[in-house]
Amino acid sequence: MRKLMVAMATAGVLAMTGMTAVADDNVSLKIGFQANNGSKEYEAAELFAEKANEYSNGTITIEIFPGGQLGDDRAMVDQVAAGALDLVFAETGRLGLWEPELEIFSYPFAFDDFDHMMRTLTETEYGQGIAARLEEKGWKVLADAYNGTRQTTSNKAIESIDDMKGLKLRVPNADANLAFANYSGASATPMPFSEVYLALKTNAVDGQENPLSTIDAQKFYEVQGYCALTGHIINDNNYIMSTIVYDKLSAEQQEAITKAAQEAAAFHTEAFQTDEETLLEKFEAEGMTITTPDREAFREACAPMYDEYVEKYGDAAVKAIEEARE
Repeated sequence: MRKLMVAMATAGVLAMTGMTAVADDNVSLKIGFQANNGSKEYEAAELFAEKANEYSNGTITIEIFPGGQLGDDRAMVDQVAAGALDLVFAETGRLGLWEPELEIFSYPFAFDDFDHMMRTLTETEYGQGIAARLEEKGWKVLADAYNGTRQTTSNKAIESIDDMKGLKLRVPNADANLAFANYSGASATPMPFSEVYLALKTNAVDGQENPLSTIDAQKFYEVQGYCALTGHIINDNNYIMSTIVYDKLSAEQQEAITKAAQEAAAFHTEAFQTDEETLLEKFEAEGMTITTPDREAFREACAPMYDEYVEKYGDAAVKAIEEARE
């Protein structure tokens, strides 16, 4: 694992209240995210810090705060918009809390895979307008990375959607995840991420849903006997910087941190994709049983979400997703 970058600058240091340095001064930035220091996100953040320092000729350092040390994801995204935090990892769909139309990017079965999501964001007129809308709210998107496809673990086998009935399924307190659980027949049970392992261990909940890399990093395989490949939500992870902070960097520093973010995001994507090729074998070796329920039944159960979305926001996003589908 790459060595964690620590704050080195003595002049122009960034405080939590925002950056006070002038262009070309040494600056120290803080990045926060939910995943812990055993995660692929953490490894990517280390590379981001390393490359930002390298490409800026030592004028940028990034201090890493994993595990929700600076608040939950919602609080950190708010902090970044206000300039009180410099950088954060955040899903496009999660930004629907502030830009409601974006909630569709976290909908179950919206995308065939991560490449489909990226084509929607970068190759359609609708997608290309998203970055500008986010920037107006205080978020500069430097890069976007694949963060896994969400699967479902449980303390009983899920062979079909019928096995979801009555299952107390922990989900994050996000509309799309809550809807997936409820439309599938489970009992959606939101709770903080930090509490999930113990809740699974004590059977306070029967299951949870997360990407395979998260299931591995959090060792959920220790307290769950089954993993169903529901593949219901594609997760991305935007490298987001406060526009307040970004605008105070010199042009050279802006170029350096953008290049660093793009390289880290490419590593981030590859790390998750590589993990997904090997983790199922690891889980089976740890005693988990892997099942492959019919995903089409889940897709059909969640279809009403899209009708409701179009009623609220129109069909521009739905058309963009279809336009980007190969």
